[in-house]
Amino acid sequence: MIHYSSCPLCRSNSIQPALEAKDHTVSQEAFPIWHCNACSARFTQDVPGQENIGAYYASAGYISHSDTRQGIINNLYHIVRKRTLASKRKLVSNATGIHKGNLLDIGCGTGAFLHTMQSAGWTITGLEPDAAARVKAVELYNINPQEPNRLFELTPDSYDAITMWHVLEHVHQLHEYMKQITNLLTKNGKLFIAVPNYTSGDAGAYGENWAAWDVPRHLYHFSPLSMEKLVIMHGLKFVAVKPMWFDSFYVSMLSEKYKNGKGNIIKAVFNGFLSNLKAIGSTKKCSSVIYIIGK
Repeated sequence: MIHYSSCPLCRSNSIQPALEAKDHTVSQEAFPIWHCNACSARFTQDVPGQENIGAYYASAGYISHSDTRQGIINNLYHIVRKRTLASKRKLVSNATGIHKGNLLDIGCGTGAFLHTMQSAGWTITGLEPDAAARVKAVELYNINPQEPNRLFELTPDSYDAITMWHVLEHVHQLHEYMKQITNLLTKNGKLFIAVPNYTSGDAGAYGENWAAWDVPRHLYHFSPLSMEKLVIMHGLKFVAVKPMWFDSFYVSMLSEKYKNGKGNIIKAVFNGFLSNLKAIGSTKKCSSVIYIIGK
């Protein structure tokens, strides 16, 4: 178990309890979430260490590992994913300025995004901690992801694009990963980090039942300010900040289920829409945000 006496992002001692959230996916345990007054990051306290966290991912409903279509929410996820994969491909090409290159996807799950990029002509490398997801990637796409510790064995200055789609919040070795990713990027390479945003409208609407807390799997809970501070700490800079409009609806559907024990799709759609409406004037208010980062 890990108990932080200082912020795992900025190392400040100015930290305090913020709320308590429940693991609705696997264990039904409650975990405290603390807030850093210095950088505004939040983090889950008393989380299992890297060697013990695997049990909290052991759920047939954990979609990024199982590719499940079980239930209406996961079916809707698959329908939307086809569109979002194409959108991510265009985003990577536009931000890097190239249509073919070397791409590293960290936390690639069952390989859907890697398959999309490979089909577009990119040379791909995938890293994935879950053995079952790696097997599924071979079955679905004939893609063979490697284990995460390979990250520190890859060749420096060799990737035009590195992507982490809802992955950074899961990484125990936060600063070690950021340092190595910086080393792996080419001079003009771009890093794409998508993370939930606890300052979003849907987070405010659901409070402790907000599905994107996803404790204890989500070790950190980022605000745009805390992400910017993390990036600067590693000598990087924001190039652009992009919205993930669909996430507010998906997260709201799960949150309704967690709050009431059953899904209220109409209310979830309303809250998702309201969250996006509040974010129209500021991308940094979106339910999830993509940060495009360069050297």
